[in-house]
Amino acid sequence: MMERLNRSGQRRPDVRRSRRTVQRGFTLVELMVTIVITAILAGIAMPSATEMMLSGKLTMIVNSMVSSVQLARSEAIKRNARVTLCASSNGSTCTGGWKDGWIVRALDGTVISTQAPLPNGFKVWSGNTSIVFNSTGLASSSSWFYVCRATPTVGKQARYLDISATGRARVQTWDWNWCG
Repeated sequence: MMERLNRSGQRRPDVRRSRRTVQRGFTLVELMVTIVITAILAGIAMPSATEMMLSGKLTMIVNSMVSSVQLARSEAIKRNARVTLCASSNGSTCTGGWKDGWIVRALDGTVISTQAPLPNGFKVWSGNTSIVFNSTGLASSSSWFYVCRATPTVGKQARYLDISATGRARVQTWDWNWCG
């Protein structure tokens, strides 16, 4: 290695060796920038996560209704007797509105299945309070339901459930302003 000399001819220390500083960790400024960026990203992601959770609950409610329709139809065929799917506020008789819950009930009064009331913030709008399936699985009439959030924002935040007279259930995503 070659020795370095200054202007007066004296030996000069090697700068590369004498400045052996090792950085460890973050500076306060780097830490604050990271925290600010994280907060901004969390603020952007949080509404999307909330909307996704509410959409999942809405889907769960509609799927529960479809399951109840299918159960009532299959029980009517199996029992060779009429079975009713109806709104029920007490879990044993056909009273109240769909938001209070519903039951699947056999002709002799036996409750086959119960559904709890809807979670807060959701509602159901329908033209009838019961669907009766006969022994061949046909419904007494076609029925429809709108299931939606009580205070929607924008977009397709409702589900439309159509039950044909043959007992076939069909679900569609629907615009929120159609829910009464």
